[in-house]
Amino acid sequence: MAARSGVRAARAAMSGRPAGSRPTSRDVASAAGVSQATVSLVLGDKWRGRVSERTAGLVREAARELGYRPNLAARSLRLGRTRTALLVVPAMTSEFFARVYAGAAKVAAEHGFGVVLYPSPEGIGPARDPFDSARTALDGVIASSMAAGALAPIRGSDLPLVMLDSDPGEPGPAAHVNLDIADGVRRLTEHLLGLGHRRFLHVAADVDSWTFVVRARAWADALAGVPGAELRTVRAALGVDSGREAAEQALRAPGPRPTALVCDDDFLAAGACKAAHRLGLRIPDDVSVTGFDGLTLATALEPELTTLALPAEQVGARGMAALLAVLEGRPPETGDLPVSLAVRGSTAAPRPA
Repeated sequence: MAARSGVRAARAAMSGRPAGSRPTSRDVASAAGVSQATVSLVLGDKWRGRVSERTAGLVREAARELGYRPNLAARSLRLGRTRTALLVVPAMTSEFFARVYAGAAKVAAEHGFGVVLYPSPEGIGPARDPFDSARTALDGVIASSMAAGALAPIRGSDLPLVMLDSDPGEPGPAAHVNLDIADGVRRLTEHLLGLGHRRFLHVAADVDSWTFVVRARAWADALAGVPGAELRTVRAALGVDSGREAAEQALRAPGPRPTALVCDDDFLAAGACKAAHRLGLRIPDDVSVTGFDGLTLATALEPELTTLALPAEQVGARGMAALLAVLEGRPPETGDLPVSLAVRGSTAAPRPA
């Protein structure tokens, strides 16, 4: 009740101002019965340990009731920051990176930050500076599925860098956010072995990227020591047509045909499905196919694709949270994000030899 009375009083005070006047932090402070410094702490998300939960709630309620929006431009001048992060991705041809951006942008907005998305024109190679001087336009850089060295032209020596789905052993980044790829591949392997598969074809992405190196290693490790297990590998550029060509050639090769095609992403898996259909093979009766990433494409195929679903929004959100922590001098959250196995109609027991 006291908070609402304060809001009414603040509105009454504002009514005497010129038309179009916006509420100020002083109005919020008056409505909540606190100081302007407290309003700044709460709305700047720096109140924990300095202001009680109840007081923070009163400030947020007063700001919401009055329609107050902080002047981020003025705040940036005081802090010497632009409150802007750059998210660098290899390309925008995959839904995965769009979802990473969505997760990062949501967390950024909650803290008064913006995120600029920059698909590197060189793919995973060295990324050119998208601005005349990125160091004057940014507070930090988040990079997904790239090498830290590729960001040198952008980040300079003093701009914090957070790496997503990238080599955790590479020096330089202030934080890493990775996925538990090995555990996901292990569970997918157990699923296929449990169905009776022993002859595997890995349709691997022909991309020199840490994340695909990890996927190949995880498959080899998961099948090591399994009696009778065979793992062949063919490489293909990321894309449906490349996946189809590589899988079709492998399925036509002499010798026992693989019973399970395990693909590095869902586009390659879609190509593998096309290859099987062109050769008159039924999925999953004659051959099982699995993907990776968990894109919408996986449920558009018929039968729907068994795939390892990556929590792309969480990757982006964790990355932005890590950058905020670094900027505020706090330790970022650690630990790999879990990968989930989505079992659908594209996998079944192999036909008896």
